[in-house]
Amino acid sequence: MSAEGEEPAAGSYDSKCIFCRISNNQESDSELLHSDDELACFKDIRPGAPHHYLVVPKTHVGNCKTLTSDHMQLVQKMMEVGKNVLQKNNVTHLEDTRMGFHWPPFCSISHLHLHVLAPASQLGFLSRMIYRLNSYWFITADQLIERLQANGPAS
Repeated sequence: MSAEGEEPAAGSYDSKCIFCRISNNQESDSELLHSDDELACFKDIRPGAPHHYLVVPKTHVGNCKTLTSDHMQLVQKMMEVGKNVLQKNNVTHLEDTRMGFHWPPFCSISHLHLHVLAPASQLGFLSRMIYRLNSYWFITADQLIERLQANGPAS
């Protein structure tokens, strides 16, 4: 457990982090749509689209800006889980989806979480701004992988 005000160590569990608690099934009011040894998926509490899910690692990982090329496989697995959950929920047009991360400092929770939104064509006005492509505050999962391949660290 981390001291007050400190970030928990990467790969650990932080009992103060809501996403650590949800992904480890310690929040009774949250339903996990997917859970395996490494990742969990659940509905976003403020959906920006008819289907809006969050895919998170079960261990605490800071945010997308702290990732390195070593995390590329993790991001790819997160995307696969997102696609699988969409398909299980009868989303058939996977080309009309948006998957991405808020770019720090525009993160509401500092636990890595992939936003999976579908259909992207039905995002409301505010959601189109919040999950806007090519913005300072949102990066698609594909763009993040490209950065990790090119630079190592995502920053």
